[in-house]
Amino acid sequence: MSNANVAVQADLTLGLIGVQYSGLVARYAGVPKSRIEPVLKLVDLTDRARHKFKTYSTGMKQRLGVAAALLKAPDLLILDEPTSGLDPQGTIEMRALIKELKQGGRTVLLSSHLLNEVELTCDRVGVIAKGKLVAEGTVDELRARSGGSSLVIRATPLDQARRLLESLLRPDQVRVEGDALFLSVDPLQAASINRRLVADGVDVSELRISEQSLEDVFLELTETPHPDPPPQGGREKS
Repeated sequence: MSNANVAVQADLTLGLIGVQYSGLVARYAGVPKSRIEPVLKLVDLTDRARHKFKTYSTGMKQRLGVAAALLKAPDLLILDEPTSGLDPQGTIEMRALIKELKQGGRTVLLSSHLLNEVELTCDRVGVIAKGKLVAEGTVDELRARSGGSSLVIRATPLDQARRLLESLLRPDQVRVEGDALFLSVDPLQAASINRRLVADGVDVSELRISEQSLEDVFLELTETPHPDPPPQGGREKS
């Protein structure tokens, strides 16, 4: 197990060049220096390997930390907030690097509070609340647990559209927010719903699918009380 944040910000490294820093970590980790060049190439730092660490951008420092973690060729790589402090370009590059790192059977465990990055990067997501794993699955699976997708409709007259939709669906599936209707239905019903509204003289100006963001899902999952599991080896006390 390796961690990408291998003290890359330590003051003692400021005078070193990238390849020296990697050599220092390699010696500490007990791996041959022959591993340095491949990992620097993997994180796209070959051209800057002989530049001083203190001249590196934040994104380059993050990538050098990842290179250090890769020296021992771990099967599990743990990255803690790898895009923290990066500009948009650096964030895109780090996201692409993470996706490349997971190739070849390696597992990359990403710990982050930046849920948009988690949504764009991760295959599976675990949600932790108060130290407990309360949900795990793909982003779509977690969305489904929290209500999934909905249809958003803007139509005129709005009241006529609402009454018609409530007659076609259950009333609790139709919600009015401002000048829009939100339908808790399978998005595949969009075409048939649109046809029915138009046939009844309703002008539809907008019809689209609205998906919950991972942030919405996270808030719902972490705000819901989760009972403690019963103690192992015995029954739960009443």
